[in-house]
Amino acid sequence: MIKHVRIDNRLIHGQVAAAWKNNIGADAIIVCNDDVAKDPIQKMVLPMAAQGSKVLVFSIDELVEYDQQNPQETKFVICKFASDCLALLEKGLVIEEVNVGNQAPVINTEYVMVNGFVAATKEDAITYRKIANYKNNQLKCQVVPTRPSEDFLELLKKAGL
Repeated sequence: MIKHVRIDNRLIHGQVAAAWKNNIGADAIIVCNDDVAKDPIQKMVLPMAAQGSKVLVFSIDELVEYDQQNPQETKFVICKFASDCLALLEKGLVIEEVNVGNQAPVINTEYVMVNGFVAATKEDAITYRKIANYKNNQLKCQVVPTRPSEDFLELLKKAGL
């Protein structure tokens, strides 16, 4: 079961390795992005960032296959981009919870800072809304589990997206 997907382009870092994994009670941390899955250096380094945890790095299709083969495992998935999360939902994966984490601005895009840690373009906003459609038109944004979550669709609206 995919218990939690965090959209965070930093992938694995202290907040993820400690606070989020423990809060979720996940058996494994899975980084899901097609480009990252093709990069042997990232595949080697990412598990080091969460020492003591089972860490896997998969493409979207690899995660779909892994989830089907390991339905009993509680998974915490980190998607680099919202488009990765949307692809998983479109492929029929059941995701209990989606959280928008950090999204740094992408150079040469017309981004807007939605809050202090999420940058989004108009195209990103469309993707986020599509994700919300799979989640009863709800999408939350939460930096760490000890802080309150925010309604990400409202944040997009306030940011003019």
